[in-house]
Amino acid sequence: MEAMKITGGNPLKGKIRAQGAKNATTKLLVASLLSDKPCRFYNVPNIVEIEVTVAMCQEIGMQVAWDKEAKVMEVVTKELNTSYIPQRFSGANRIPILMIGALLGRTDQDIIVPVAGGDLIGKRPIDFHLDSLRKLGATIEFREMKRQGAYFAQAHNGLKGTVIHLPYPSVGATENTILAAVTARGVTEIKNAAMEPEIVDLILFLQKLGANITLDVDRTIRIHGTRRFYEVEHSIIPDRIESASWAMAAIATKGEIFIEDAKHQDMITFLNKLREIGGGYSVKKDGIKFYYDGPLQGGLHLETDVHPGFMTDWQQPFVVLLTQATGSSVVHETVYENRFGYTDILKEMGADITLFKQCLGGKDCRFASQSFPHSLIVKGATPLACKDIHVPDLRAGFAYVMAALIAEGTSTITGLPFLDRGYEALDQKLIDLGAMIDRVEIDQRPEEYVYPQMTKPMQSVALGV
Repeated sequence: MEAMKITGGNPLKGKIRAQGAKNATTKLLVASLLSDKPCRFYNVPNIVEIEVTVAMCQEIGMQVAWDKEAKVMEVVTKELNTSYIPQRFSGANRIPILMIGALLGRTDQDIIVPVAGGDLIGKRPIDFHLDSLRKLGATIEFREMKRQGAYFAQAHNGLKGTVIHLPYPSVGATENTILAAVTARGVTEIKNAAMEPEIVDLILFLQKLGANITLDVDRTIRIHGTRRFYEVEHSIIPDRIESASWAMAAIATKGEIFIEDAKHQDMITFLNKLREIGGGYSVKKDGIKFYYDGPLQGGLHLETDVHPGFMTDWQQPFVVLLTQATGSSVVHETVYENRFGYTDILKEMGADITLFKQCLGGKDCRFASQSFPHSLIVKGATPLACKDIHVPDLRAGFAYVMAALIAEGTSTITGLPFLDRGYEALDQKLIDLGAMIDRVEIDQRPEEYVYPQMTKPMQSVALGV
């Protein structure tokens, strides 16, 4: 099993380029299944999450040519070989459930997808997805199958546009509803929709593909159904989570990193909070420079929220950063109820963190009357000590890497497949920035999830785009 040995104490200094957004790329690949036209994507990150999504799409007929060095991927799904996503993808990620929205307008056959997976950060119910798709005219039911069961969906009578009000601006439910509405008859309105940059990127791609979609300032997305599609070229937006991760690592290690292509407008809330604690940054024409600008000051109140609020995926490394800030700070997690599990390891490393079940925020959130520890107080600045760590999920994984970079001594981190899901060439970038790390083989073999691998070779496609 592979492990990463990190010796803390070295400031990270240098230049890296922001990778393409994981959470945009996977959804764009699924969206391309709506049509039989070729699509060419630029700035595609070479990460495991993309490999798994490609493998899923290949199972049902997508042809793929991926130049990983050039970060270019060409895809076309001329026809569907099947509408069944194999059970081996059960729990791989959150993508299978989105296949329903994309395929309802492409096939009259039953669509069968395994249960959704992803990081263990709290419940991620798909009720909003299913309710919206049913309102559009789909029939969906869950059936026990082999290990975990699967969802069966069909729309033999076609989909029809309607008004859908989401109880919560769920990113996944918004994406699934958009994908289904593109080929529905008439007009679909999604109210209280999520408006994350990755959703806007999806909408831009679908507009190029042939969809007629508008966004209103009141979180309403309006889609006019169509069946006429076009070839597409699309450049994937930079990953705002990865950019923020490296920004925090630079400041926590008292270093300086220039992140080429980091997108200012997608990181406004993060940058405000960074400046509140004294973190340094400078926006340039081709990216953002992040640097240590003197001792960090706590006294911060941070509340995660849907966009344009503070991203839940920025929260874990920011808590590590707050362990190095003088004073007490409050973090209130309102998106997922079980996202503070990673703090146990940080406390063992020396962090002063206390969890609360109450809402320590400006307003009560949907977890207010439940017994989930979804608020915390972190006191700093505290030195951190090295530790052997097993990564439980993607974002906690980077928080642990960051903690190891500032800890005294050498930490051993296992569970690297979770990190490889979302961070491209993580260990090489760390080395290039001056970190003292080695990726090694060790004998210890804790239980960990192994992602499904591609079962079909890459197929070249003639696009002419």
